[in-house]
Amino acid sequence: MTSPVRHLMEAGFLTKFYIDGEWRKPIGSAKASVVNPATEHAIAEVALGSEKDVDCAVAAARGAFANWSRKPAAERAALLDRIHGLLLERLELFAQALSCEMGAAINYARRAQVPLAAEHIRVARDNLATYSFIAPRGSTAIMREAIGVCGLITPWNWPLYQITAKVGPAIAAGCTVVLKPSELSPLSALLFAELMDDAGCPSGVFNLVNGTGPVVGTALASHPQVDMISITGSTRAGVLVAQAAAPTVKRVAQELGGKSPNIILPDADLSRAVPLGVAAAFRNLGQSCSAPTRMLVPHSHMKEVEILAAAAASELVVGDPLAADTTHGPIANRPQFERVQTMIGVGLEEGAKLVIGGPGRPSDLQIGLYARPTIFSNVHRDMRIAQEEIFGPVLSIVPYDSVDEAIAIANDTVYGLGAHVQGTDMETVRTVAGRIQSGQVHLNYPDWDPNAPFGGYKRSGNGREYGLEGMEEYLETKAVVGFYR
Repeated sequence: MTSPVRHLMEAGFLTKFYIDGEWRKPIGSAKASVVNPATEHAIAEVALGSEKDVDCAVAAARGAFANWSRKPAAERAALLDRIHGLLLERLELFAQALSCEMGAAINYARRAQVPLAAEHIRVARDNLATYSFIAPRGSTAIMREAIGVCGLITPWNWPLYQITAKVGPAIAAGCTVVLKPSELSPLSALLFAELMDDAGCPSGVFNLVNGTGPVVGTALASHPQVDMISITGSTRAGVLVAQAAAPTVKRVAQELGGKSPNIILPDADLSRAVPLGVAAAFRNLGQSCSAPTRMLVPHSHMKEVEILAAAAASELVVGDPLAADTTHGPIANRPQFERVQTMIGVGLEEGAKLVIGGPGRPSDLQIGLYARPTIFSNVHRDMRIAQEEIFGPVLSIVPYDSVDEAIAIANDTVYGLGAHVQGTDMETVRTVAGRIQSGQVHLNYPDWDPNAPFGGYKRSGNGREYGLEGMEEYLETKAVVGFYR
């Protein structure tokens, strides 16, 4: 098949934006290189937008909103159905794009990054079949109406997945959108814009402007004709977006950083809990905001856990993301690679016990942004590696003496996005889950649930994505008193 880069180049989409149902040349001349992290070579050059490009896209979305928001739910669902079908039909093209733009192992892109992205569209479609946009409450009608034009800012670590997590429910709600994907991983976003056009999306309902956060992101957040901003990114980026949005008092939904705990209770089956915990922490090479990168373990089990964790990490195959046996590719970009290396050094300086891994690339990989899966043990709760989001394949094993202490350590963070609890006594497992300050808690490694709302406490953000709650983020509530009489 034709490579994603060649496909986009031949179509002329790399240097254009999708605005008002057509591919347009940018108003400015700024460009950025897309670098394949496996080779460290530039593979494409994309246009970067300006405030004027944002103005054009917002005007298109504003012009389309009145008509789109009045469309019957069945018509919006039909569009989502076509989008869902095309995502599955083009799975391989998207998987190849993800692999070359952010280093996802190709088999992981095929079985997770793309199919899970498609699930967000399916859920949004299915929600429309049962959702009541008007409901009685005595003589009052409670109406739920599309909020308006939405600016969507998505990250580089799950590029397609986070696009569909926002676009699907926004369109289902009747909103129109302007998407700003990460300039570090824009290829899958351009392919998605092409897909939207092929799916017959009405002009102006979906718009895409590539660009940087300080320029395009700020222009969207501060734009007086944008009614809502939804951002997935770092806590720092979320703060900047909220500050830019504040003067126009628009809704801001933020899915930000995390430092998720994984509490291994005293009665847990270690032979299952530990290897799966390592796998969860290193999913997407640890480049997931909800990755459980703090494994909390009873003091008496530390030695056994270290052995099991090291064995699990040693089975990971870090290498060429296009190789069939690779489980983990490179870190997605140079700044993040350097961040991971710095924090591994910090762990050593702080006196944590290095169980496996360490600084530098794997010995057989001298080119590419490859990091060694690294596990530290005897990590104290106040160490930087226990408090700061590293966003890479670094796991901290933290000892505790009592379940109460484990819960206190789990909550001893500025974040509150995800958490895990492992144990055989389900009454205790559920009780512990109820005491953790986190937007989502996973018990004994359940299957992923696309209907489970996802979002954070504290500095992990506000608002929710996924499922029914994800669609309701894009709705306003109107009470019409005296409607039923």
